[in-house]
Amino acid sequence: PKTVRDAVRPDPGHRFVVADAAQLEPRVLAALGQDSALAAAARGKDLYQGIADVNFDGDRAKAKMAMLGAMYGATSGESGRLMPVLTRAYPQAIGVVERGARAGEAGRVVSSHLGRSCPPPSERWLQTQRSASAEEQRRAESLARSRGRFTRNFVVQASAAEWALCWLAEIRRRLRAASSASPAGELVFFLHDEVMLHVPADRVEEVSALVSDAAAAATRLLFGSIPLEFPVLVTPVDSYADAK
Repeated sequence: PKTVRDAVRPDPGHRFVVADAAQLEPRVLAALGQDSALAAAARGKDLYQGIADVNFDGDRAKAKMAMLGAMYGATSGESGRLMPVLTRAYPQAIGVVERGARAGEAGRVVSSHLGRSCPPPSERWLQTQRSASAEEQRRAESLARSRGRFTRNFVVQASAAEWALCWLAEIRRRLRAASSASPAGELVFFLHDEVMLHVPADRVEEVSALVSDAAAAATRLLFGSIPLEFPVLVTPVDSYADAK
C-alpha cells in the first residue's frame, strides 16, 4: 500500500533499483498480432501517445481508453464508440482479442503465446447454453459474453505474464554472472510488471543497465527478433515510495 511504501528501505550502503515495463499488455498484443502499424506507434515513445497522434488527434486519454477497452472487452459507452477506429488502424492486433472473445463465447479454450490454456467452461455453463425459453436465451447470451471477455483478455494477460517470467529469469541469470567476484545485488520484489532489486550503492549503474538488457533479451527469447520495443523504466531509489 502507498501509505507504507516509505517504510521499505535498503540496508546501509545499498540502494533499490526499481523497474517496470511500460505498457506491457498492448505491446504484447502488437507482438501476438504481428501488427506492424501498432509496433510503429510504440516505437521510441509512449505507445498510447503514438496511437493518439495517428488516430485521435493527439488525445492520449482516448487512445488509452480505446486500447484498454479492446483488451478488456468494454464494448459499450465511450470505449465502444472508439473501438472501430482501432479496428481499422490495427486489424491484426484487434483480430487477436476478437478471435479470443468469439472462442470463449462459443465455449472453446484459448491459449497464451507459449501454449498455456485457460480453463474449459464448466458443465453448468454448458447447460446454460442449451436454453429453451427467451429468458434462458438472454441469460445464455449474457454468460457467453462474460466468458468471451475473460478469454479475450486471457490471451494477452497470460502472454504478458510469460514475458515477465522470461525477464525475471534473465535478471537472475545476469545477476549470478555479475556476482562472480562480489554480490551484484538480489531480486527482492516482483509484482505484475515491476521488479525491485537490492543493490550495493557502487553497482547501481551496472545493475540498472543489466535490468534493461534483460528486458530486451526476454523479448528476443519469447518473440524472436521483432521490430517492437519493450522498454522498462529503471529508477534507483532510497525508498520504495520514491519509485512511484
